[in-house]
This record gives sequence, structure tokens and C-alpha cells, in this order.
Amino acid sequence: MSTFDALREQLLDAATAFSGDGDALAGILSGMVDDVDRMLREELEIFPVCHHSPASALAMTRRLRDRRPKVVYLELCEDLRPLLDELRNCRLPVALQAFATQLDGFPPGSGPLSVIAPVTEASAEYQAIAYALDTPGVEIVLVDRSVDHVFQWLPRETDGPAGPAPEESGSADDGHGDEVALHGDAVGVEIGDLRPRFAELEKHLLHHGKVRHWSEWWDQYVEQPLTGADYGTYRQAMALVGSLFRRLRPDGDGRLAVDEERERHMWARIREHLAASGADPADCLYVCGAFHAVSTVAEFGLRSEAPPYEISPRTGTHWLYGLIPSSHSAIEAQFGLARGSVSIAAATWAKAVKRGGLTPHRLEGQQGGSVKRTTKATNATGPAGPAGAAPPAAEPSADRLTGFLAGPPALDGLDEDELRGWCVDIVRLARRNGYLASTADAIAVFETSILLAGVRGRARPTPYDFADAAVTCIEKDVVPGRRDVRRLCEILLGGDKIGMVGYAALPPLVRDVHDRLEPLGLDLTRRTQQRVLLDLKADPELEPCSDLLWTLRYLLPDGAIRPIMGARRLGERPIQESWDVALGRHQREIIELGYEGVTVEQVLEQRLRRTVWDPQATAGVALAAVEDAILYLGGRRLPSELGARAVELLAAERTVDDAPEVLRRIRRLLTYYRASEPELPAWCEDFVTAGYAHYCTLLPTAFADDDTGVRQVGAMLGFLFTLEGLALSLGCDRAQLELAVRQSHPRAPAKVALLWAAQTQLGLLTREELRARCDELLANPLVVPAYPLYVSGFVQALEPVPGLAPFVVEALSKAFARLPDPVLLPWLPTLITTLRRHAPELVPVLVREAGRTFPGTLAELDAWTPPWERPAAPPRRARAAPVPSGPVPALLTRHPATTGAVAALLGCTAEWGSRQENGEVAALIARHPMTTGAVADLLGA
Repeated sequence: MSTFDALREQLLDAATAFSGDGDALAGILSGMVDDVDRMLREELEIFPVCHHSPASALAMTRRLRDRRPKVVYLELCEDLRPLLDELRNCRLPVALQAFATQLDGFPPGSGPLSVIAPVTEASAEYQAIAYALDTPGVEIVLVDRSVDHVFQWLPRETDGPAGPAPEESGSADDGHGDEVALHGDAVGVEIGDLRPRFAELEKHLLHHGKVRHWSEWWDQYVEQPLTGADYGTYRQAMALVGSLFRRLRPDGDGRLAVDEERERHMWARIREHLAASGADPADCLYVCGAFHAVSTVAEFGLRSEAPPYEISPRTGTHWLYGLIPSSHSAIEAQFGLARGSVSIAAATWAKAVKRGGLTPHRLEGQQGGSVKRTTKATNATGPAGPAGAAPPAAEPSADRLTGFLAGPPALDGLDEDELRGWCVDIVRLARRNGYLASTADAIAVFETSILLAGVRGRARPTPYDFADAAVTCIEKDVVPGRRDVRRLCEILLGGDKIGMVGYAALPPLVRDVHDRLEPLGLDLTRRTQQRVLLDLKADPELEPCSDLLWTLRYLLPDGAIRPIMGARRLGERPIQESWDVALGRHQREIIELGYEGVTVEQVLEQRLRRTVWDPQATAGVALAAVEDAILYLGGRRLPSELGARAVELLAAERTVDDAPEVLRRIRRLLTYYRASEPELPAWCEDFVTAGYAHYCTLLPTAFADDDTGVRQVGAMLGFLFTLEGLALSLGCDRAQLELAVRQSHPRAPAKVALLWAAQTQLGLLTREELRARCDELLANPLVVPAYPLYVSGFVQALEPVPGLAPFVVEALSKAFARLPDPVLLPWLPTLITTLRRHAPELVPVLVREAGRTFPGTLAELDAWTPPWERPAAPPRRARAAPVPSGPVPALLTRHPATTGAVAALLGCTAEWGSRQENGEVAALIARHPMTTGAVADLLGA
């Protein structure tokens, strides 16, 4: 007879009583018993676990003490094995991470890819890892799919129906958002995901269990009963739960196919290792999730007769591996657990270890922790035997399920001292955080906790009951501070423990950052914000630290490095700087920088190169990269390379949308090079010549295209006019610009005004003609409503033609003076919105010019006449040129040879002593008398 025949008969009878014929229910219940029986009969001992479960960790500690396996097979990505040795250099919780940016075999644009597997001290996998790494002669083998296969199978895993909605977890506004974001957007890998993927079942369990979320149900009905159970009972009960969730999973769930592939992969790796090492299965232990422990695949077990499973090859993606800090909040957010559930699990683990007198395994040299590490695990009754020894253990065939399921769980009674301490402490914390809590509130929380536990059918209040009672009694109206009562309960019951990766386990880049910032005297492992002041004039040796801080600020997210005083601009070096440094809080981000290079300078150079060679890069983006390269890396090689790429991008552009950015940045770069270099780099000259030809070619199209804004056309003209002198000196032809302006025929009023301004700058239109055209616009009642658009065009023209500012003030003044109020008042809002939309940065130039034009006081206004209305000055009478006299003419007359040689050198053929007053010079002066008169007035003659 089978071990579970009696239990099977009882379950079948119950199925018949509940559902009549009970075919479906009977099949599920009998199948669950068969799954447990099959697991127990397997030659290789299978240890079913649940992720971050104190009951699993306690059972693992006891089992490793009683039975010292020589090989531990662990359900974890097989390529993460080298990271396990680095755990001893960290403070838990931390997460094992695989990271990839250069993808080969995955869809373009899907990177970067990141996988994390968090590890806490109160977990069965950590106990197994610590035992295997610190016990001589013990080997740990990771058998789950590689991280590359995680993303290969990810589309299939998401094909099925969505699982239950994640439970309430921390968010960015609950007081610990930084801790929630420690894992970033990485894909989480956990051992033993025991949660029903059947929404109706989970809803039913929560309703009848009188709990609000799944984590509370699991703690009440699985964790607490199994915490004090013996190993045989724990193993069978955990396998039964895994079988229940497996058999109730909905049909068509894509995750089930992926789980079965994982199970085939794990059993294939186990058989490969046993065949290669010759290990005895009796000396091995297979640690996996309870869901996988009762697998139904044909490859299950060492004696499976199924064909060998072929593991698909990995892609060509290059994966980088490391450790990143984790926290209880990050784990809860990653895997959809209730807020505070991992902290409560850690508190349950610590309490059970202390009460049971157990000494859990802990890696030698491990930072932090609540228990001391010992090489050999011991308990209160005596030491354990050597590795490989197998003392008598519970018979695997014994039926422990019948008694466990038939009798009520042996729960602890009410511990008034513990509950009273919680109530007093939560009131104290609440008062510190702004709540008006008192002793009466402590009494109310105490009584309400007991009441809630009774209503929910519990012998003693759980931490969840206590938290609900505290929120009910203390959270009166609003949260006065940064933390609410539920968050205070989490702090009280264990807090959000945050891990830290030790120096020895950091990538070379991070260690280099720590070493280079050592002169600042900062503790970079602290998660608090630290203020540092750099006096670069008194301590010039701190300049490398300043350069590194600016580079880190560029690479890391906001908040990691924040400058309080000082700025980095082209051609400027601050004398003093003040910084807020919080690298410990952003350790994950800086560790991921280590996956990209060996130093931060190398990472920055690679990012700048990727930016400018991106298919979507523009000339403005490339010029910004050149500026960043000068600011943070210095030198000439990289800026010249990026600048050459900017020339290529500018020549290849077919639109002018980026023209304002190009103009602003190339002006700044030219100013920097002229002030700091003896000559301009070759790429700057190429950029100016290419830009001159490029914008001249596109100018007629930009004027006519309705999709091109007036701001872009103004920037093009600004490039052509302000850099015209340099472009002409480099060989450009001005006739190309004149031809482009003559070929431009805009229709939009603002662009028409821009074209008039350009023609005025080129001499194709005089200032009087321009004034006459504007007067015609004001005189035409059909054009007056569109006059603000012409004004916005003239304001945009101040960029390429700054000398046009007085005329723009004149045009606006005439409009205000001539337009009647019925026309002017509706016209003003259009003018204001137009200027705000098209030329916000140029309006101050117009205001300054108006300040110079108009009188400064009200008293002067009555007698003031606008410059454009003043009468023109009468032409001055030409004065006869005076006869040269004095010592200089006399000296030249006495020494005619010198003057004759200079005249011959200049090509003058007149003979010495001839009267030039009656010759060509006299004729020239006679034709232009106003010039002579103006010079005479200037000299006071």
C-alpha cells in the first residue's frame, strides 16, 4: 500500500461530500497527494522552499545541521555562480545582477537588459550558500536557466493571462521611494514564487482567511504553522501547497510552459553534474521552489526515461555580472508583496532563531547581521557532525500530512508584554513624527489589536493586526510629517533594511572612484547626504577631485552629486565649489557604470561617441557632445573627432529645425577657441564653411515652407550674417548668399519681415525703403491685424541684424501713435502673445533699445521729439582744402628722394612738387563736400 492511501481516501470522501460525484475536485485532491508521494520517492532529496520565507530558512538550517550534504543544487541562474563568493564582502540584503548593453540576438532597441536575484539573510537559499561556501568539501551548483535564456523565454512567459495584481508596495511618495527604486527596471528572479496565478482562488482565500493581501494570508496560514514544524512535516506541507497552486493554474497560462522548460533545464544540469563528478545522490540536496518540487514533466527525477533535454544555445550578447544593493522595500516592490512583509519576515526569523536556540549559517567576513558567524552550525543540544555524515533522520515515507492537516496549528498565545511594548513604542514614534498621540492611544491600539485578532479568528494579534489597529487609532486626519503611521509600524517591527556592496566586491570603476575621492575625507558607504567644500585656490591638489565630481554629476542621476556653489562652463574655472554627495544612496547606478568601462572617463567617452553616432543624432546634438568633451575630458583628439562628425551631420540634414541650437553652440565654441587657442581647429573651419553653403542652399526653401518656423529661419540668417566674415575668409562666396536671398519669396508676414531685414543687411534695400514699406502696412486697414506678425519677424531679425533695433522701436512706436483705440486695443493681446511665442529671448534687446531711445523722465517727454520725426540736417558747405604748411611739408620738400621712392612703391606717377589741389584730389573733394565738412567739424577746424 502507498504511504498516503489513508489520506487519499479521506480527501476523496471529502470531495464526494462537497461536490456530489466530485470528479474534478477528486482529481485535484488525489493528484496533490500523488505529487507529494512522487517527490518523496525521488532518489535525490528535494528541498521545497518559498522565496524570503522564515519557515524555509529555519527548516534549511535544521536540515543542514542534521544532514551534511556534499553537493547543493540550487535553483538560480547558472551563470551567476561566480558572484556567490563576493557575498561575504557585502551587507545583506543585496542582489546578484547580470547586465547587458551590447545586444546580439535580441530585438534592436530592447536594451539595456538587467536581471537581479535578491538575497536576504532570512532565506533558505542564503543558508544553503553560506553552508556550501564556508564548509570544506561542499560544492554548490546553480542549475536554473542562464540570464540569457531569461530574456529569450520572456515573450513566451508574458503570452498567458496576467496574474493577480501586485499588492500595495512602497512608492516614491511614501517616505522611502529611493529604497523602492534600488532595483531599477531589472527583471526579478526569485526562488520559489508561491502565489496562485488564479485570481478567483486568491480572492477566495483572502476573503475566507479574513486578510487584506496575499502576504498576510501566507504568513498566517503557512509561515506560522510551519515555523515550529519538524523537517518531514515542513517538506510534505510545502510540496502540497506547491502542488495545489500548480494544479489550479488556469489553462493557457504561458508561464506554465516556461516553468516546465526551466524544470527540464534544471534536471538536465543535475544529471550532467552527477555524471561528470561521480557524486552519490544520497549526498546531494536539491533546493528549488515548491512549485518545481512537484513537477509533472517527463524529465523529472534521476531515473527518468525521457530523451535527453537539449538546452538551446545562448545568444552572442555579452553579459556583465556584479552585485547591487537591495532593500526590503525594493524586494516588496519588485515581486508585488505587501509593504512591510519582508521586514516582518526578517523579524519572525530573528525571533524564531532566538527562541529555538539555532545558530544559522553565515558567511565568514559578512558585514552586519544579528547573529555571529560560526564555521560549523550548532544548536543548543550539541554540535553537528562532519560534512557528508548522515545521522538518522525522519523516514521519507512517513505520512506527516494527515496529522498536520487534521489538527489545528499550534499557535502561540497572546504575548501581552510584546504587544504592550509595540503599543508604547508606536505612540513614541508617532509623537516624534508630529502626531498628537498619548497614552490613551496606546491603550486603544492594544485593545483594538486584540479585538481585530479575535474577529479574524486568531489566537494572538499578528504584526498586520497591530499595524491596522495603529492606523485606526492614531491616524486621525492627515499625515503631519513625512511618514504615516503604517510606515512607522514598519520601522517599529524591523524597518527597511538596506544592503551595501563592500569595497572588495565593487567593480574596478567604483573602486577607482572611491580611491580618487579619498582626499575629500568622505565616507562613500553612508546613505546620508554629505556636504564638502573645495577651495581650489588654497588647495589646488583637489582639482582632480573636482573634475571627477563634475564627471559623476554628468553620468549619474539627479541627487547623487549636486553642486551647491560653482559651475563649469567653457573657459571658466571656479575658485571655490560646494557639493552635496550621496553616492552611498545611489550605489546601484554607479555600479552599473562599472559595467560600461574601467574608469568614468572611459564611460563618458563611450557615451559621447554613441550619442553622436546614433541614427537620430543631429548637428546640434553633436556640438553639445563636443562641448561636453571639452568640459569633462579636455584634450583635442575627442572634440576634433566629434566635431568632424558634427560637420557630416550638418551636411546631411534636410531640415533646419536644429538651426537655433546649432547657432547658439557654434558661437560659444568659436568664442572659446578664439580665447584659448592660437588658431581655430580644422573642424570648426569646416563646420563654418559647410554651414554657410548648407544654409544658403536651404534658405529659399525654408522661407517658402510653412512647416519651418520663423525662429529657425532667423537662426539660419544669424549663422550666415554673424559668421559671414569667417566664412568669406575661408573661401566662401558672398554671391551665394545674395542669390539665396533674391530667390526667397515668403508668404508668411513674419518671414516677409525677416526677408526685408536680410535685404537691408545686404544693401539690396535701403533703410528709407524699408521705412516706407512699414508705413504702407500701417496705412492699409486690411494688413493692420497682421502687423504683430511683421513685428515678430523684425524682432527675430535682431539676431542676424542687431543694428536693426532702432528701426524696430520706430515701427512699434508708429503703430502705437497712429492706430486708433478701437483697432489698437484688440491688437495688443495678439502682439504680446506673438512676441512671447516667437521671440522671448530677443524682447529684452528691444526693451534696452527703447530705453535708450525714449526720455528717462516724464518731464522730458513733453519736449521730446522722436528721432524719426526730426528734420534732416542741411548739407554742409564744402571747405577748401588748406595749403600744407608747417615742419612736415618743409622736411619732405628738403628730402624729395624718400618721398619719391615711397610714391614709386605705391604706384603714384605724379612728379614731385606738382599742385595736387587742382588735380584728382581736388576733384574728389569737390564731388563729396559733406565728407570734408564732417571731418573738419570733428577736428574742430
